[in-house]
Amino acid sequence: MPRAVWPVSRGRPIIEVVLSVAPGGRPVPRQLIADTGAGTLPSGIELLLDEQDCLTCGGTPMQPIVLGGAYVGSYPTYAIQVGIPALAFNQPVIVVGLPTPPTGFDGIACFRFLNRFIYGNFGKSTEFGLEL
Repeated sequence: MPRAVWPVSRGRPIIEVVLSVAPGGRPVPRQLIADTGAGTLPSGIELLLDEQDCLTCGGTPMQPIVLGGAYVGSYPTYAIQVGIPALAFNQPVIVVGLPTPPTGFDGIACFRFLNRFIYGNFGKSTEFGLEL
């Protein structure tokens, strides 16, 4: 099974994704905190990203969502094409647009997104990975 692994950053597990942009544009790599405590399976949201990234990558606007927890309030949502090249993953996902992502990171990968994969440190405490 294909596996993608990243070093833990600032003591946090991370994953790296590539956001698609308009034809002719360059893919946009983003480093996200892998947070199984963010969101639930039925919530429908998969990633939280800077709203500017959502707009730059041509995200399709969807209904706003009300969040609680670390981000409280109503936020816009978008459908955005997201890839993880090492896993040959490239699919549209539902993303919440944030005014400011967590300091030092580009956003958050929520439980619903992580749950698409087998995830964990695979026996190495300084790494985090996803596997199909």
